[in-house]
Amino acid sequence: MKSHSIILTSSFFSISFIRTFLFQEFILNARGMSLFTCQWRPSTIEPKALIFLCHGYAMECSISMRGTGTRLAQAGFAVHGMDYEGHGKSSGLQGYITSFNDIVVDCSKYFASVCEKLEYKNQRKFLLGESMGGAIVLMLHRKEPTYWDGAILVAPMCKIVEDMKPHPIMISILSKLSNVIPTWRIIPNEDIIDRAIKSEEWREEVRNNHYCYKGKPRLKTGYELFMASLDIESNLDKVTLPFIIVHGGDDAVTDPSVSEALYTLAESKDKTLKLYPGMCHALTSGEPKENIDIVFADIIKWLNERVASTP
Repeated sequence: MKSHSIILTSSFFSISFIRTFLFQEFILNARGMSLFTCQWRPSTIEPKALIFLCHGYAMECSISMRGTGTRLAQAGFAVHGMDYEGHGKSSGLQGYITSFNDIVVDCSKYFASVCEKLEYKNQRKFLLGESMGGAIVLMLHRKEPTYWDGAILVAPMCKIVEDMKPHPIMISILSKLSNVIPTWRIIPNEDIIDRAIKSEEWREEVRNNHYCYKGKPRLKTGYELFMASLDIESNLDKVTLPFIIVHGGDDAVTDPSVSEALYTLAESKDKTLKLYPGMCHALTSGEPKENIDIVFADIIKWLNERVASTP
């Protein structure tokens, strides 16, 4: 995938004792669409490893995941993220997913292009996915089972709880309608921001972030998300890479029992599950600072232990 254009206003900032750079650029995918990418990296040390971010539905990387990128770069990792088609600063109708598989392919090609750079030739490679991004991480792993060295799954979307599954007749109707009126925003939904984010300050930031989609889910988008969930659910036992799951005990968006199912069914020999009582869905950005510190301490500890074990 070739570079399309580079944003010249790359920024530089300092946090604690490790100085980090933020770079942003646009690339073209195979369908000729412009996709926004960003990266955070420590400027004073060689990165310990590469981490690739997969954001959630209706979110984006450079603003809603900047805390994650900054903290991990501060901890010594090179962090790369990409806004999916129809999300953030990338091309496409906002909030519209025409094909979940296209998103997986776009991520796979861009992430691989970074890993193949000479400067990163011997670096270990980790994925980090939040919510829907967790589903993308699991599909990337299934696409190339031995390519990735591990994954961090933050409240992942990987299974639909039984009492929320629609009747097969409704699934059939949704399938037909999504081909006739795919972009219509007619799927009812509650205010996901209030359900997902505990911090009022961060709720307002998301509401004021025009790169985050806040309308009703579009028909095709809802169908693609549902089918992706079913696909992942039926393949949980095929997960073999090392992973850590972090999930809030009071999550009202993705049920913690779903993460417990993944932990139980996955064939991975190296797997960790962290449940945080009282915490909600947006663990890395929507909780009070002391809670976010706890979550990142666990994530960074897990990463450091696996990087340290590299021969």
